[in-house]
Amino acid sequence: MAQGMHYLQIPGPSPVPERIQRAIDRQVIDHRSAVFQKLGKEVLEAIKEPFGTRDPVIIFPASGTGAWEAAIANTLSAGDTVLMAETGQFAVLWSQIAKRWGLKVEMIETDWRHGVDPAAVEAKLAEDKSHTIKAVMVVHNETATSCATDIAAIRKAMDAAHHPALLMIDSVSALASMPVRQDEWGVDVVVSGSQKGMMMPPGLAFTGVSQKALAATRTSTLPKSYWDWNEMLKFNENGFFPYTPAINLLYGLKEALDMLREEGLDNVFARHERLAAATRACVQAWGLELQCADPKAYSPVLTAVRMPGGFDADAFRKSTLEHFNISLGMGLGKVLGKVFRIGHLGDINELTLMAALSGVEMGLTVAEVPHKAGGVLAAMDVLTGESKKLRLSA
Repeated sequence: MAQGMHYLQIPGPSPVPERIQRAIDRQVIDHRSAVFQKLGKEVLEAIKEPFGTRDPVIIFPASGTGAWEAAIANTLSAGDTVLMAETGQFAVLWSQIAKRWGLKVEMIETDWRHGVDPAAVEAKLAEDKSHTIKAVMVVHNETATSCATDIAAIRKAMDAAHHPALLMIDSVSALASMPVRQDEWGVDVVVSGSQKGMMMPPGLAFTGVSQKALAATRTSTLPKSYWDWNEMLKFNENGFFPYTPAINLLYGLKEALDMLREEGLDNVFARHERLAAATRACVQAWGLELQCADPKAYSPVLTAVRMPGGFDADAFRKSTLEHFNISLGMGLGKVLGKVFRIGHLGDINELTLMAALSGVEMGLTVAEVPHKAGGVLAAMDVLTGESKKLRLSA
């Protein structure tokens, strides 16, 4: 049996801090009581801050996939057309769900190495003179490729095309790790989950909904029961839920929100950017290639690394886990076996990252993957340089 701490460096679920574990580890309470009502009101209000919204954020006992389904069921009707971009595997999965709900998906194809091109979105919407496209659905941070998309630029493109479509974004891996500004960016639906930047176990799905999205529920004809936003919001007004909620996870959510507020969201985002920059410097010093080919789209949440030709990423991951007790993310979809992913999100700091990168560098050596030594030193240089800047600016 492996000794010491296991390093969970996948891009979610992310490690759960002790404080959140202890908050969850308590006796179940009556979910119709005044005690629960106080908790419900607190988390339903506090969760708005990381979404950057004053509008409601709906919480379902589910994964992010549940929030995807809820977004579709509440706002659209069978036969509606939606515009998506194939930025990676999670965009593919969202499109598959849309098709199962009877939607027509118009897909903008990409090379899985860039974020969504706003010009391509504007061109597609400008062609749609009859406004048959009812929603633009974008993955904010594509976890399969480590490419992020500029959501503000997508909104600008939609406005330039004078198109009334809803803007829906998947921020499952972005929330609480990088800025999400629902109101400022004019996003109508933001879907996310508890198990990534929120530092919690899987089990809660979050959905930020604009007033325009809520208005769309009045014309949507898709069936909805469990996923019904309006039923949920009716109970949420008083701090309750229409059915048994994930009570103990809500205690964990309260603690997670307290931790984010204590650090300050801007500091949280800066920490993620700092650790991501160090990781990329490390990978480039190894002489390996980043999956994300556009520096403007680099994700602060994870780094996807391309394997040299002839080497299997999953064999490398298996060897590194066995030798150094570290879990790295696998390649998904078109990049299966071709990339491995280093998560650097949530409850992580400089020393956590340095230990993880040391494990990866040792793993590359043991697996005889061609690389240059010194990647960890390059990461250390980035982090010490950033620490000096922070000290001088204090």
